[in-house]
Amino acid sequence: MFLTLSTTGTPDRPATDLGFLLHKHPDRAQAFSTSYGTAHVLYPEADAQRCTAALLLEVDAVALVRRGKGKGRGGAPDAALAQYVNDRPYAASSLLAVALSAVFSSAMRGVCAARPELPSQPLPLRVEIPALPARGGPGLVHALFEPLGWRVSAEPVALDARFPQWGDSRYVGLTLESRTLTVAQALRHLYVLLPVLDDAKHYWVSSDEVDKLLRAGEGWLPDHPEQKLITSRFLSRRWSLTRQATERLELVRLAEADDSEVDAIDNAVEAEAETQPKPTPLAELRREALVSALTRAGAARVLDLGCGQGQLVQALLKDPRFTEIVGVDVSMRALAIAARRLKLDRMGERQAARVQLVQGSVTYTDARLEGYDAAVLSEVVEHLDLPRLPALEYAVFGSARPRTVLVTTPNVEYNVRWESLPAGHARHGDHRFEWTRREFRAWAAAVAERHGYDVAFLPVGPDDPEVGPPTQMAVFERRATGAGNDDARGADAGRGEETADEAEQTAKADRSEKEAKAA
Repeated sequence: MFLTLSTTGTPDRPATDLGFLLHKHPDRAQAFSTSYGTAHVLYPEADAQRCTAALLLEVDAVALVRRGKGKGRGGAPDAALAQYVNDRPYAASSLLAVALSAVFSSAMRGVCAARPELPSQPLPLRVEIPALPARGGPGLVHALFEPLGWRVSAEPVALDARFPQWGDSRYVGLTLESRTLTVAQALRHLYVLLPVLDDAKHYWVSSDEVDKLLRAGEGWLPDHPEQKLITSRFLSRRWSLTRQATERLELVRLAEADDSEVDAIDNAVEAEAETQPKPTPLAELRREALVSALTRAGAARVLDLGCGQGQLVQALLKDPRFTEIVGVDVSMRALAIAARRLKLDRMGERQAARVQLVQGSVTYTDARLEGYDAAVLSEVVEHLDLPRLPALEYAVFGSARPRTVLVTTPNVEYNVRWESLPAGHARHGDHRFEWTRREFRAWAAAVAERHGYDVAFLPVGPDDPEVGPPTQMAVFERRATGAGNDDARGADAGRGEETADEAEQTAKADRSEKEAKAA
């Protein structure tokens, strides 16, 4: 990514004063480490008549992927490749805005200890960005920058100059010019509007983004005609943060109109006490639903397959109806954490006799897991690659064959209700897939049919009338005929043994007859 900031000088004010404002000496090239790569500051030209500071950001694609955890593996089949092959190293975005803030932090605040009179002086400024994503086209670029006093040139970049019939890309070559703005104002405009035009943030957007927006937007954002769009896009369309920012911007606007302080306006009405209780976390609702289903099934000996750090095992231990609880996980580290959570080393003898933590995989048959009343697969199936599901199916339903099996998994339809989850992304970085309600029910019905179970479905969490619950649960109950079939297999085996005895007696009689004839 590349950006240049230029100014011209006069006999009274040389252009090289830009070095004082940016706190970067024109005679030196400097490099700064960022979370995503290296930012270089250099001056292609620096004399009394004209001075240009350039910011070159080298993006480390691998570091960008590593810091982008939690975006999941769902979505397009080429999502894994798209993490590395994209426009991030070349096109101005939130990464460049973060670099501006980090490298020119003093300049953005309007601080210059060496020349304190300079930051408040407007300068003839020219900003050039060769490649700027503009979701909204050149028209939106003009609508965002022109009300702030910039003369704007936003030239669309062709998809391919050799094939003009293909049309323009979503990128523009941007040039901004102004003679009425300070360097601090220019940098704050860029800090806010670059990610707004790209319409994406490449880092986690939390509540402190509201404070960043208000600081950078001080003096210009409250009255900007595109304030709503700027606020929404800068905060990644998170409605709660957008509402919070909008309310605070309105207070600023009212305070300016009233020529008073924001605090005075904000305190004019007493804040109402928060009476609404905090919503119960989904993980807790899921555990409550599982414990309730196991209780209804009358299960006493329970397997928690993929127990993780032992939260469900801990909940089951609190209920004396569960006489034996076995947590199984492939990760020794997770089992060690579960042991610490349960305080196994300090647990009483009677309580310790009820719980066991075992290393094992849900995709392999294991004789230790046979004969239990119930098995739980809570948020497990989505962590397996789809080709591995038949192995899990046979290991649990075909080999272990507990009387009851509970399976919970995310409902991908509900993801649109998570305001912080980008479209097309899974809820967790390790999810190989996430099912719709129809897909989950089809899989569960097929498994039940193949292995002699009946299956019912229950919602976990608020059941949205349009997209369903956040978590979906299948309750498998082994059919009574399955036990009859087992008895039939035992009877067949018994008949086989009887036939073998009869054959042995017949052989003995034949031998006796032959011995008698020989005598």
